[in-house]
Amino acid sequence: MSDKVSNLNGKSQDTEEWFDLVFTRPLGQMWANFFNKFDIHPNVVTILGIILGVIAAVCYYFENNYPMTILGIFLLVWANLYDSADGQLARMTGKKSALGRALDGASADIIFFAVYFFICLRLSPQKLPFGLDEVMRSENPIRHLTDGTFGYWIWMLAALSGFGGHSRQCQLADYYRQVHLWFIKGEEGSELDNYAALKQQFATMKWSDSFVMKLYMFFYIRYTHSQESRTPQFQAFKNTLTEKFGAGSAAIPEDLRTEFRAGSLPLMKYTNILTFNCRAFALYFSLLLMLPWLYFIIEIFLFTPICWQMQWRHEALCRRLRSKIN
Repeated sequence: MSDKVSNLNGKSQDTEEWFDLVFTRPLGQMWANFFNKFDIHPNVVTILGIILGVIAAVCYYFENNYPMTILGIFLLVWANLYDSADGQLARMTGKKSALGRALDGASADIIFFAVYFFICLRLSPQKLPFGLDEVMRSENPIRHLTDGTFGYWIWMLAALSGFGGHSRQCQLADYYRQVHLWFIKGEEGSELDNYAALKQQFATMKWSDSFVMKLYMFFYIRYTHSQESRTPQFQAFKNTLTEKFGAGSAAIPEDLRTEFRAGSLPLMKYTNILTFNCRAFALYFSLLLMLPWLYFIIEIFLFTPICWQMQWRHEALCRRLRSKIN
C-alpha cells in the first residue's frame, strides 16, 4: 500500500469525538491503569459500569430532588468512564473474550433501558410497592407537568423515542463510523461485519458450548441485518467495488478511497451527535429542568431529523461514486 493510503490509515481521529479525546478517554485510561494494578478483568469493569448506570437510572425516579438528579448524572458519567476503561484494559492486558464483547455490546442498551423505565415510572400513575413510593417521591411544585397527567401515554412516547429513535439512530451512526474506518484503515482497523458471514458463523456454534456468545450473536446478527437493509446504496456500492477491484478494502484504488473519505468525513459530526455524549447531555439538560419527558421529545424531533439527513447524504455519496466507477 502506498504512502498516500498509509497516511489515510493514520486518520483514526476522523471518528473520534472531541469530548472523548479530552475527557472520557484520558480518564478511562487512568481507570484502566488502576484496575490493571489489581489484575481486575475487563469484564468485571464492564459489569461495574452497568451497575453504576442502572443506579443512576434509579436516581432519575426522584421528583424535584436536585441532589439525587446530580448524583444520577455523576454516576452515569462514571459509568461511561468505565465503558471506556474496559476496552482500554482489554487491549492493555490482552484479556479479550467473547463474553466481554457480548457484555460490552449490551451495556449501553441495559443502562438506557433502565433510564427510560425509571423516567416513565416517575411520570406515570403507578406506585412502588411496600411504601417505597412515599420514601422516593417528594412534593413537586410543577407536579402537573411531571406526574400522573401523562398516564400510560408516557410509556408509548418512550417506546417511540427508544425503539423508533434512539435504537435506530445509534445503529446507523455506528455503522457509518465502521464504514468510514473500513475505507481508510481496512478490515483490521474497523469492525464492519457482514450479515451473511455472521449467519454462517452462527450456524456452526452450539448452544451447549457457548450459550452466552450464541445468544449475543442471535441479536447481533439481526442488528447487522437491520444496518445493511437501511443502507441499500452502500451495499450496492460495496458489491460493485468487489466486482471491479476484488474483495477487501485494500483493493480499492487510492483516488476512490480518498474521494470517499472526503465525502464521508463531514458526516462523522452527525454520527458523533447521535452517539452517547450528545444524547447524555440532552438527558442531563432535561433532568436538571425537572422535565424528564423533554428528553423523549428531543430524541424524536431533534435527533431523528439529524439521522435522516446523515442517511440521505451517505446514500447519495455511495450512489454517486458507484455511478462514477461504472
